[in-house]
Amino acid sequence: MFTIASLWIPFTIVAALGQVARNAMQQSLTKPLGTWGATNIRFLFGFPFSLLFLGLVLLATGDHLSPPPAVFWPWLLLGALSQIVATGLMLLAMNDRSFVVTTAYLKTEAIQTAIFGFVFLGDHLTWLKVLAIMIATVGVVITALRPGGDKSFAELKPTITGLVAAAAFALSAVGFRGAIINVPDVSFVTAASITLALGLFVQTLVLTIYLLWRAPDVLRGILRLWRPSMLAGFIGAFASQFWFLAFALTAAANVRTLALIEVLFAQAVAYYSFKQPIAPRELAGIALIVLGVAVLVGA
Repeated sequence: MFTIASLWIPFTIVAALGQVARNAMQQSLTKPLGTWGATNIRFLFGFPFSLLFLGLVLLATGDHLSPPPAVFWPWLLLGALSQIVATGLMLLAMNDRSFVVTTAYLKTEAIQTAIFGFVFLGDHLTWLKVLAIMIATVGVVITALRPGGDKSFAELKPTITGLVAAAAFALSAVGFRGAIINVPDVSFVTAASITLALGLFVQTLVLTIYLLWRAPDVLRGILRLWRPSMLAGFIGAFASQFWFLAFALTAAANVRTLALIEVLFAQAVAYYSFKQPIAPRELAGIALIVLGVAVLVGA
């Protein structure tokens, strides 16, 4: 049985599964829509579902909506805008490297989240949890490395892109957790749902205005592909709902470290969908990821 305090564990696992599915859908839409068009899908088509989730939560909890305090908004903007940048960079990296290797670079986010969470939110982590984060991070680095690979800029560029995307995702996680914990007088479920809905609204507004200004044809393309976009938006909002529920209950670093199991799910997607083989080195990295996650959960 899970206590409320430990519900972040199943919430994170569900979110990680949903995120792998959403990333795969977005990657398939990058070619017809471009990087920012595919990025906007998760926001534009996810926002209506976030409102649906919020409505269901309010009915179930009996909580009442009220304007969030002023301190809520800087955290929300940090989370929302960082996630836009991170998602765009992630899709750029996926165009240059394999799906699973890009996911591995992105998972260096965990240790960056621990640092940002400590600096900005004062999140406390025990030495055992820090060790777990380090072990799992080493695992994703081993998974991502390509011994003897091309050292040219063409190889370096997606590596840097993936690492910067991870930093932006880390800032996004810290920003959203900062927003959630500053929603007063409601349950943690409602606080997470309100933050998700407002975050997706900001992201939809910013990116849609940008596309109207710079690439209106992309918006028309999104509308033409509304069916796969709708599914990607739903899966994205579903995954985000569970990420936010987990952020409401524990430090962002704990959530993002457990989320490293996403690499295992990505391996399955890469192997069965994209026919990308799994190297022995990647298996060794996966073993370290599993060990790190096990230490974290048991700490």
